Amino acid sequence: MIETVGIIGAGTMGNGIAQICAAAGLPVVMVDISDAAVARGLATVTGSLDRLVKKEKMSDADRNAAIARITGTTDRAKLSTCDLVIEAATENEDLKLKILKEVCSILRPQALIATNTSSISITKLATATDRPDRFIGMHFFNPVPVMALLELIRGLQTSDDTHAKAEAFAKRVGKVAITARNSPGFAVNRILCPMINEAVFALQEGIATAEEIDAGMKLGCNHPIGPLALADLIGLDTMLSVMEVFYTGFNDPKYRPAPLLKEMVDAGHLGRKSGRGFYDYGKA
Repeated sequence: MIETVGIIGAGTMGNGIAQICAAAGLPVVMVDISDAAVARGLATVTGSLDRLVKKEKMSDADRNAAIARITGTTDRAKLSTCDLVIEAATENEDLKLKILKEVCSILRPQALIATNTSSISITKLATATDRPDRFIGMHFFNPVPVMALLELIRGLQTSDDTHAKAEAFAKRVGKVAITARNSPGFAVNRILCPMINEAVFALQEGIATAEEIDAGMKLGCNHPIGPLALADLIGLDTMLSVMEVFYTGFNDPKYRPAPLLKEMVDAGHLGRKSGRGFYDYGKA
């Protein structure tokens, strides 16, 4: 049974996962490489919970209790108390492999390990660990406290027991779980990211403006957010990484990233996090 959760990474995904776990009553150890990164992660959680209190969706007492359950640290050794450790680092295969290999020596033998990758092979990442049978993909969606879905991905080595515990964890933190086979992009991003990439092609070719493309998909397809605005929310660098994984993994030109997407990443126009993407968010 999962009683304590460790999270590697205090960024957008990591602190969001920390928040939902703490709000569900689970003690959390959130680790990052610098005190500043940890402090930013804790501040984000506090701000998010404060907004829930203001909206009367959470009491002050529950907010304070949730914050108290999160231990922010740069010391990975504190993960030794955890029953489940979720790697939520940047979507970079080499980095994830390095982290997973290093962290295994710290964890208790029975601990489960999960990765929050949105596209990288679970089977391959599992080989970096000393417990591939207790390794699974847990693909959370951004923003984690809002999005109801948790996509579970079984690697070739993932045991039935690990999958069952992951499903129970999803329920504990208030998520609805679906299970996908290990394939580039899994289920959701396999459909979503090529659609967004095609929207970038449409913009690049001058078929319509960004505003018109997004309005068309919202009003014509009943999507709550347009594909280009969604790309800005996800991060254009993350979108490019996912499409490159698809292009390499499937060896199919239909998955080639749009040249405009590459150019925007080269320019540092990454979306909301940089202040500018397909839209201007008024940041430096």
